[in-house]
Amino acid sequence: MPNLDLTVDTVLPRDRDAAVLAGRVWLPQAAQGEGGPALVVLRGEEVVDISATVPTCSELMNAADPLSLVRSAVGETVGSVADLLANTPVDGRDAGTPWFLSPIDLQAVKACGVTFAESMIERVIEEKAKGDASAADAIRQEIAEKIGTDLSKITPGSDEAEALKAALIERGMWSQYLEVGIGPYAEVFTKAPPMSSVGVGADVGLHPISTWNNPEPEITLVVGAAGTIVGAMLGNDVNLRDVEGRSALLLGKAKDNNGSAAVGPFVRLFDETFTLDDVRAAELDLRVEGKDQFVLQGHSSMRKISRDVADLVRQTIGPTHQYPDGVVLMTGTLFAPTQDRGAPGQGFTHAEGDIVTISTPKLGALVNRVGLSDRIAPWTFGAGALMRNLAKRGLI
Repeated sequence: MPNLDLTVDTVLPRDRDAAVLAGRVWLPQAAQGEGGPALVVLRGEEVVDISATVPTCSELMNAADPLSLVRSAVGETVGSVADLLANTPVDGRDAGTPWFLSPIDLQAVKACGVTFAESMIERVIEEKAKGDASAADAIRQEIAEKIGTDLSKITPGSDEAEALKAALIERGMWSQYLEVGIGPYAEVFTKAPPMSSVGVGADVGLHPISTWNNPEPEITLVVGAAGTIVGAMLGNDVNLRDVEGRSALLLGKAKDNNGSAAVGPFVRLFDETFTLDDVRAAELDLRVEGKDQFVLQGHSSMRKISRDVADLVRQTIGPTHQYPDGVVLMTGTLFAPTQDRGAPGQGFTHAEGDIVTISTPKLGALVNRVGLSDRIAPWTFGAGALMRNLAKRGLI
C-alpha cells in the first residue's frame, strides 16, 4: 500500500535554504492556554510561530511588504520541519504535538479553468460525452478530425480566435469550454470557501456519486487585496469529470466538496530567488500511486498556458471584484489523464487510497491521499471559529 512521503527532502523546495516559506500549523492546547492555528515561517530546520506579530496568513499577504514582515518577525520555535511533517497525516497523529495545516486561511479560494489547449479539448469531450467515460475515445477522435487546428497557438480573444469560433459554430462543434478557452474572458470560479482548503499530508475528497474524476496539478497564486501577486504555492483542483460533463450548472458539485481544494505545502513569497517569471516557467510533475499497484505519471508546463498568469489575476480581482482578505488563484492545468486504469476505453479515475504527489523544484511537493468527501475528516473550523480562537489567545 502506498504511503504519504512527507520527508523534508520530498516536500520542501530544492533551494529551500534560499526560499522564504510561510505556512500554518495547529498548536495543541498547552497548560498555559488555548491551542489553535498559528502562522509560521520556516527558518532552516525550524518552524517558527510568528502569530504574535501577524496572526493570519491573510493579514500577512495584505501587508504593505509581506517579505520584510516575514524576515523581521520574531517568534517561538514550535518544532522541527521534519517532526511536524511526520505528525501531519491523521493516521497515527500525536494530538499533543503540532502538525501542518493548509498555509492559507481567510482568503477567497478561486480557480481558473480551460487555460491550456490540451485540457480544454478534454473539457469539450466531457461535455459531449455527458459524463460517460466510455464514450470519450470516440469523441476525442471526432473532435481531432473536425477541428484539425493546434489551439495552443491561438491567442484568446484575437481575430484568429473569433474566426475559428465562427468556423466551429458552422460545423456544430462549438462548446462553452471553447468560449472561455479561446474567447476574451477567462473562466474564473469559486473553488472553495475561505478556511476550507486542506494542506500537505491531508486527505482530499471525492464526492461519492462520482465514477470519473482526476487530480488537477496547478500553480496557485497568492494575491493581496490590492491585486498584488505576493507569492505562489501548488494546488490540486480536484475535479469530478462525470459530474461537470453532465451540465455546466453542476460545476459547484463537481468542484466544491469537502477536502477538494488542496494547497501548499507552503506559500513561497516572491523575492530575489523566486519571481513571477519562475511561475511562468514552472514545470509540474504528477504521480498517482494506487493500492492496486496502478501508477499514473503526468506533467504540466506553465509555458503552454494560453493566458498569462498576471492577466488571470486581473480578470479575478480589480474594480469589479474585490476580496478584502485577499485571494488565492489556481491557474489551471495542462494535465487531463486518458490512460486506462481498468477496462479499455474507460480512461483514468481515482480509487480510494490513491497517493497524489504534485511537485515542482521551486515550490516542493504537495502530497495527499484520496478519500471520499463524506468519509474523510469533516470541515468544522471556519472563519468564526478562527476569530473566537485568536481572541481567546489574545492575538486580536
